[in-house]
Amino acid sequence: MVEVTNVLLAGVVGSTAYGLATPESDVDRLAVFAAPTALFHGLRPPTGRQATKVTTNPDVTQHEAGKFASLCLGVNPSVTELLWLEEYETRTGLGDRLIGIRAAFLSAPRVRDAYLGYAVSQFRRLEGRGDGSFSADTRKRTAKHARHLARLVHQGLELYRTGLLTVRLAEPQWYRDFGERVAGGELDEAKAVLAKAEQDFDAASTPLPERPDEGAVEEWLLQVRAAFL
Repeated sequence: MVEVTNVLLAGVVGSTAYGLATPESDVDRLAVFAAPTALFHGLRPPTGRQATKVTTNPDVTQHEAGKFASLCLGVNPSVTELLWLEEYETRTGLGDRLIGIRAAFLSAPRVRDAYLGYAVSQFRRLEGRGDGSFSADTRKRTAKHARHLARLVHQGLELYRTGLLTVRLAEPQWYRDFGERVAGGELDEAKAVLAKAEQDFDAASTPLPERPDEGAVEEWLLQVRAAFL
């Protein structure tokens, strides 16, 4: 197991960052750390599962720099948002450089696929849950799913149209109300939100390139490796 030291960038993500947190919500933290470069030459390099450490109470996910870069190149929404927060709990020089190249991770096809594609699959799951006659616990989870999936399509469209991501939602109450309506059986409204998002993506122009700037990402990662030789 890789000991998590050398944190480069860390902050609060998830519901708290979106402005959707309730008194019952967990506070989720995400961090990027650098493993000592020498470890990559051993028998068990810190890659794959070994490159991520997850703890609960407090809820913290920490990705090694190489894995974090790969996830961001895939435009994983839950990971990408770390680069667009309003404030950070840890921000080093290498963390600053990472934020400085955040646009290098983006590409038009991956933004669309990652945000809209994920939302499509999750809305189908919502549709399969029934007519709103859920147990209280299931209804609560469904409401959470619905509001976060609406957030995904709206944030993804903004990122696709502008190349910029606003993590904190301008109207969080709309998402709360939407989630409650869907959990109460208004699945047609969920379908309508998704259908409009697909139409908007199809109609939108984008400043994003077809491929990410892997050269800039690799340059940053080599700087990290050099710093922790």
